[in-house]
Amino acid sequence: MGSAAMIMWSVLFGAIGMGYFVYGKRQRAIVPLCVGMALIVFPYFVASVTTLLIMGIILVAIPYFIRL
Repeated sequence: MGSAAMIMWSVLFGAIGMGYFVYGKRQRAIVPLCVGMALIVFPYFVASVTTLLIMGIILVAIPYFIRL
């Protein structure tokens, strides 16, 4: 986590992930719950800002397309 952009995007995706996690837990919805956990954890394992953005946008969009 060297650059400021990496930290900023990580915090943003973590906050969105926390929102998805809380929503999924309260509504007992598995997709937002799992996506929320993934959004909170995945920035620790990504090395570049571009990969972080691509993966983050895909994960944020998943609950809109998959409804269980």
